[in-house]
Amino acid sequence: MVSAKVKANPPFNPYVVLILGIIGVSTGSIFARLADAPALVTAAYRMGLAALILIPIAAWKAGDELRNLSIRDIKLALLSGFFLALHFASWISSLDYTAISNSVVLVNTIPLWVGLFTPLISKDRIRGTTITSIIVSVLGAVIIGFGDFAIGGNALWGDLLAVIGAVCAAVYLLCGRTLRRKLSLLSYVAICYGSAAVFLWLVVFFLKLPITGYNSQTLTAFWAMALVSQLIGHSSYNWSLKWFSTSLVAVALLGEPIGSTLLAYIIFDEGLTWMKFIGGLFILSAIYIAASGEK
Repeated sequence: MVSAKVKANPPFNPYVVLILGIIGVSTGSIFARLADAPALVTAAYRMGLAALILIPIAAWKAGDELRNLSIRDIKLALLSGFFLALHFASWISSLDYTAISNSVVLVNTIPLWVGLFTPLISKDRIRGTTITSIIVSVLGAVIIGFGDFAIGGNALWGDLLAVIGAVCAAVYLLCGRTLRRKLSLLSYVAICYGSAAVFLWLVVFFLKLPITGYNSQTLTAFWAMALVSQLIGHSSYNWSLKWFSTSLVAVALLGEPIGSTLLAYIIFDEGLTWMKFIGGLFILSAIYIAASGEK
């Protein structure tokens, strides 16, 4: 329950902001599919444009905080940004091979991987709800993967890329946990987004992928991902953590695969098979179990 002190002074209605966050992140896979560009280029533009907006603001508002970072903090920030870059590279790549509904459901298994990796880092015991959620999520992934195996290896590869994206995001969150305790939200996301953008652009240049010559639809999709999906969507979730419990925000994340699936049906006429529907229900249930077990 949110305390009365915190509840009395939010500048905006927290529920409205949380809903805005759900809508914002739900558009990420749609804009990525609309961008007619290699997945790594799409990821680089998403993070690069978001960083270009955030870094000047962070330098202005939190310059002293950033200048006082220790060498250890800088190394941890770079590691966090590296895994964030891997997350977007693998997840956006998955959209080239599998359905949007599969991709967003599997990539949203992040809370399950956080629960699994946390004991390895902090030596905490795994809760019974975490074990249950992992078992249920594996069953759901097997159901989705079995249906895609019947379709072909490409779809199954896309599913695997989405899971890799979830694992990388979990490591990114765990790496950034120490930094988040020291830094303000603005400084933290500016460093992570900025370093992730640098890693992605280095890979793009190394592979000599095309970075110019894209049509207006693709350029619009790049900006939409940076502004709507990244800055509005993800920032709304992070802002909501001040007013709601982590469990409530984690459960709200379940809205992303639902929203993305509905948008994919409307825009791309992507249908839902029974295997996808049942497997998705298993995974969504697993995430809910994991979130409800959090104190």
